[in-house]
Amino acid sequence: MKLHINGEEREFVDVPAAFTLLALVEKLGMKPDRVAVELNRDIVPRERWSETLLNEGDRLEVVHFVGGGC
Repeated sequence: MKLHINGEEREFVDVPAAFTLLALVEKLGMKPDRVAVELNRDIVPRERWSETLLNEGDRLEVVHFVGGGC
């Protein structure tokens, strides 16, 4: 499956037919509580990640939260 993530095309092999947004976040090695995801220009609430199926050519923006400050 080919997906566009943060403007870069990436190919994922050996993924299940029902490849979910949660499975993608886990496959990318990200902590679900530290990212926000936009799928095809819509922000997907974290509670819907496990039921949100990805399709060939989907465009995602994944934003990683970083702590810090002065």
